[in-house]
Amino acid sequence: MTKIAAGTLYGIGVGPGDPELLTLKAHRLIQQSPYIAYLCSREDRSMAREIVEHSIESNKGAKQQEIAIAMPMQKDRTRANQIYDQTAARISEILNQGDDVAFLCEGDPFFFGSFAYLYERLQSKHHVQVIPGISSIQASSAAIGRPLTMLTEKMAVLTGRHSNPHILQTLHTFESVVIMKPGSQRARLLGLIEQAGRTQDGVYIEYTGHAEEKIIRDLSQIDDDVGPYFSMILLQRMRDTRKAN
Repeated sequence: MTKIAAGTLYGIGVGPGDPELLTLKAHRLIQQSPYIAYLCSREDRSMAREIVEHSIESNKGAKQQEIAIAMPMQKDRTRANQIYDQTAARISEILNQGDDVAFLCEGDPFFFGSFAYLYERLQSKHHVQVIPGISSIQASSAAIGRPLTMLTEKMAVLTGRHSNPHILQTLHTFESVVIMKPGSQRARLLGLIEQAGRTQDGVYIEYTGHAEEKIIRDLSQIDDDVGPYFSMILLQRMRDTRKAN
């Protein structure tokens, strides 16, 4: 039987951007963990780290070490998998020493979360706990004031990685459709939404819960250029709940 090391790895969902949406449990574990790990860009910016800055900075007197993991944004997963392997090995060493590690993840760790890649590498050898967080979908729905689903409505979540036929079929089949991280595929996706006759159903959101938050309620007003990574398109067929069964 594989020996379980003493330290615990916490995959902590820190929410979509607003620090006040951080759960009490997440706040407590971030303050208690001697190691804080998170992904960052080549410019050393980490959205997850920015969200919990107050939790870290208010922990006066505690000696915490931060592990910033630079992750390239590339379609080819070769380099990313190498970094996850290296990070898992480093975290494993820390856990074997009996120390806890809090890995910060935007939104929820198991909803398009990077933590899932570390979880599959470490969960058989160490104590691992997942602390759920509020997803960007939930926060965006609240920000635009439109329920995601009601009664018998069907909901689908996609990314720009899906094929045109798959996206079109989904747009025709589901009342509510969320397209995560359109980014470089934004122009193509907007074209497919128009082709499916659902332009009027959509709202576009960037950086939900952040100071840079941007909401566009008319999809026809969006430029055809590349959009930011942290964005999404929410489409919901217009409904009258007073007439629904």
